[in-house]
Amino acid sequence: MKNYQRLKGMVAATFTPFDANGELNLSVIPHYADLMAAAGMTGVFVCGTTGESLSLTVEERKSVLEAWVKAADGRFKVIAHVGANAIREGIELAAHAQQAGADAVSAMAPSFFKPASVKDLVDFFVPIASAASELPFYYYNMPSMTGVSLPVAEFLLEGKKAIPNLAGTKFTHNNLMEMKDCLALNNGEFEVLHGYDEILTAGLALGAVAGVGSTYNYCSDIYNGIFKAMETNDLATARLLQQQSVNVVKVIIKYGGGVRGGKAIMKLIGIDCGDCRKPFTPFSEEEYKNLKTELESIHFFN
Repeated sequence: MKNYQRLKGMVAATFTPFDANGELNLSVIPHYADLMAAAGMTGVFVCGTTGESLSLTVEERKSVLEAWVKAADGRFKVIAHVGANAIREGIELAAHAQQAGADAVSAMAPSFFKPASVKDLVDFFVPIASAASELPFYYYNMPSMTGVSLPVAEFLLEGKKAIPNLAGTKFTHNNLMEMKDCLALNNGEFEVLHGYDEILTAGLALGAVAGVGSTYNYCSDIYNGIFKAMETNDLATARLLQQQSVNVVKVIIKYGGGVRGGKAIMKLIGIDCGDCRKPFTPFSEEEYKNLKTELESIHFFN
């Protein structure tokens, strides 16, 4: 892998901006990228769950990635999610990511016809990772969305035998024992990117040093503070900040969760990414009003 460096700190899972007609609105991305750079992001995770990846066409995903690579301009890393239910689409997206200048690729398990064993999962990923062989590859483990709950530590050990550029896993699961197991493999051989924003302190306490999160987009001060507090063993501060994170998450859950509710928050802070694509219901003006009121009640805008 060329110029490979482990990730550390915040990686924002980005929203995909749409216009009023539901078409890509790539003009938003340069300003969005400036916000991420100013917030101190180590990187962005493009076209993942937060980015509504499986609601996009292959060509749309390519366009979004190209826009992010250009807008990043080397200020932070760009990780391309290339997961797909169709293996040939995953291969195409991975090859494009490498050609387009992405810094890494990641893929979730197929979620319609599912792998029945770790070997099946490894075999599915081998040609996808190989198509971007110069880039680190991360297995995006998110059983709540994919329905695939195979042992991740076993995948990492077996996967490394067939996927030379396997760097680790984006671990979006609350099984912290399994997460710790992954962190301990071969004296820390694999990167484990923490994926649940509301329990970041737990992941960092177990040894993770990087996280990928959707709420990082609009709560960067909170998470930057958590990372710094945990580095200095200031648990009291970390706990207070984590509670602020939990308070925000509790609000967005009322509005459809991190994708729908989070996208609405982006509009409230000046980055209008439009509505989510169907099957999500468009956000109403009444909802925006209520969301803003609830966020004010927890001092979000302060």
